[in-house]
This record gives sequence, C-alpha cells and structure tokens, in this order.
Amino acid sequence: MATIDIHNLSGEKVGTLDLADEIFGAVNEDLLWEAVKHYRASQRAGTHKTKARWEVSGSGKKRWKQKGTGRARIGSIRSPLWRHGGTVHGPVPRSYDYTFPRKKLLGALRSALAAKFADGKITVVNAFDVKEPKTKEFQKALDALQVNSTALIVETPKHENRNLELSARNIAGIEIVRGNEVHPYHLLRHERVIFAQPAIEKLQVSLGNSVSKKRRKSGEGEDEAAKKPTRERRRRQRSEKAAEVA
Repeated sequence: MATIDIHNLSGEKVGTLDLADEIFGAVNEDLLWEAVKHYRASQRAGTHKTKARWEVSGSGKKRWKQKGTGRARIGSIRSPLWRHGGTVHGPVPRSYDYTFPRKKLLGALRSALAAKFADGKITVVNAFDVKEPKTKEFQKALDALQVNSTALIVETPKHENRNLELSARNIAGIEIVRGNEVHPYHLLRHERVIFAQPAIEKLQVSLGNSVSKKRRKSGEGEDEAAKKPTRERRRRQRSEKAAEVA
C-alpha cells in the first residue's frame, strides 16, 4: 500500500496517509479519454443557429412569370439559391450531452488519481485554515507547497470556507472544487492537485466501495462460470463414459 505525506499550509510535514492500491494503481487511458470527451460535450452551449427559408426577410412574391422570359424560373427571393436567402440543413440549437455510465465515470476518476499520483502531482494538506481573506498570504502558502503552475484545490464537501474562496479567486490558474464534485477533467486540466485531508479520505472511501462491489460481482461471476462445465469438459466426460461402457 502506497503512502503520501501530509503537509500544513506552511509546507511542513505533519503526517502520512495510506492510499489504496485499487484506486491509485492502474491507469486506463481510453477511459480517461471517454470521460473528458463526455465532460466537454456536456459543457457546449449548443446555441448555434442559421435562418431557414421561411425565417429570412424578403417578399414571397414570384419575381417574374414562369415562362416566356428566357430566365431561370424562380418562386421567391428567399430561396437558398439567392444571395441573402435561407440556409439549407443549417445548424439548429441542440444539446450535445449524452448518457455516460456512472461506473465508467468512477473508473476514470480512479485512473486520473492514479496518473497524478504516479507523476508526483498530488499534495495533501491537513486543512485549509485561511484566517484572513488575503491573496498575498495564500500565495505564500502555495509557494511553500511548491505550486508553480496551475493547481486544483479540492475542499471538503459541505464545508463553507469563504476565506479560501476569496483568497484564491484572484490567483491565475487556481480552481476550487468540492470533494463530491471533482471530475477527471478537473484533475487532468491542472498541473497540480491539492487535497484537504478529509476530502481525499472521503473520496477514497467512496471509490473504494465502488471497486469492492465491482470485484465482488466479478468474483461471483467467475465462480459460477467455473462451476459450469465447458464444452471440452462435457466432450471428455462423454468419451470417458463411452470407454467405460465398451
């Protein structure tokens, strides 16, 4: 079982935390790609719109008679063949969101955590005890934690830390999310991830429960499959019985 150091906002080590191997172990890059694709699709506004033939301005009167002029027949100046006419099969407002299985999302979250841990980009602090809402003081804490680039701060769920939000909102590249709202896209988007100790402990328990249920179901399936005779085994049993009769 791997371990990670716990620091305070001054950068001093105050303890260690055990990390479960089933969460911070293997990385599934294909699953990460699917999770990021789904997240970005759900964030699209989908407000694109072009005007069709019946929506553009212009008279619907026939410009000239159908025959006898030597010109091409035309019914309306709003035809797509004319300049300033309507658009054929143009984009319309729509939602790009689609259903993404929860098990795959949790698997992608485990893979993202494992990738960050393998790269040494995860930092755990005992608590974000920001006494005053001052950006300068919080920047000193980030410097003590050796945060030189973008960073994702994961705070404890249902914990209002107004001083932390006010102190970090003016620092470029810093984003704050709750532990129950963290997404694989958030983890991959930032260079570093800073967890509050209660947040990573609760997240590890939640992901561990999902892994244990999955493994339990797969184990039961393997046992049932082992009990069922295979085709080769049934053929061998029939041949043995035939040999005994002969």
